[in-house]
Amino acid sequence: MPKMKTKSGAKKRFKTTASGKVKAGAAGKRHRLISHNGKYIRQNRGADCLSDQDAKIVKKYMPYNR
Repeated sequence: MPKMKTKSGAKKRFKTTASGKVKAGAAGKRHRLISHNGKYIRQNRGADCLSDQDAKIVKKYMPYNR
């Protein structure tokens, strides 16, 4: 069997923690930030863990990050 490919969009946006949870940054912080006010940019700093349903989908995209 050939190796499975990782979705390149997923590997740029998500990280897996040691306990198996999936971390993701806030949406809307990659470009065109001049249209967002400072409060929006401050409040969406850092990363959060995805819900279990969303994490299950992302883990399918990254088969070797488990």
